[in-house]
Amino acid sequence: MDFTGHVALITGAGSGIGRAAALRFAELGASVVAADVNANGGSETIRLVQEHGSEGLFVQCDVSDPVAVARMVEESVNCFGRLDFAVNNAGIGGPWQPLQNYPHDGWEKVLAVNLSGVFYCMQEEIRLMAGSGGAIVNIASIAGKQGLPNQSAYTVSKHGVIGLTRVAAQEVARHNIRVNAVCPVYTETPLFMPMIADNPRRAEKMLERIPLRRFGQPQEIADAIAWLCSEQSRFVTGQAINLDGGMTA
Repeated sequence: MDFTGHVALITGAGSGIGRAAALRFAELGASVVAADVNANGGSETIRLVQEHGSEGLFVQCDVSDPVAVARMVEESVNCFGRLDFAVNNAGIGGPWQPLQNYPHDGWEKVLAVNLSGVFYCMQEEIRLMAGSGGAIVNIASIAGKQGLPNQSAYTVSKHGVIGLTRVAAQEVARHNIRVNAVCPVYTETPLFMPMIADNPRRAEKMLERIPLRRFGQPQEIADAIAWLCSEQSRFVTGQAINLDGGMTA
């Protein structure tokens, strides 16, 4: 795969899967726009992108704000003149509570970032790509394929991301835009690790459900994202691909 001369926009690029994806695209020669609400994390990602010899731009953005999302895409185009790949990765975990106790503000915030954020991003990305084509990868989750107890808002948001992916793929295929999603299992990121840091039994129970008996690594998810943006997957669209160590098998 060679992405030289191409531009990739990645939200939630300040850490975890987003940072791994940014570095993977940089390794393949793409210029990278790293967007994140966290300025320190996003700026560090761009420093690492530049160490790989690629051009980079950090844009601070809260994806739950459609005005901020439009500005993010505008800044990307102003800097690089085009957009070929988009990775809609920004997301939060939300409270760990049973449904009957789930706080309303937590519900609204998770859906605003994880689901509405993807919707707003895709709107702007598709408008820009409609004339030249491109590839969009949304970061869903195994929680988009099954229910995760005590994570109702997160589960609903990721089911919604898969639904948006399937709708968009059908609508924009005529513009030569492919839209796919990846569905990682529990992955060793700053979002996930605090959930098990003080609860070894929870980690053990999670691992028992994964035949490969380990958690995912951000680089593994990034490799799949890059493949979905490449010519090697040119006949793949509308898919939500499990990256789960066999969990759903």
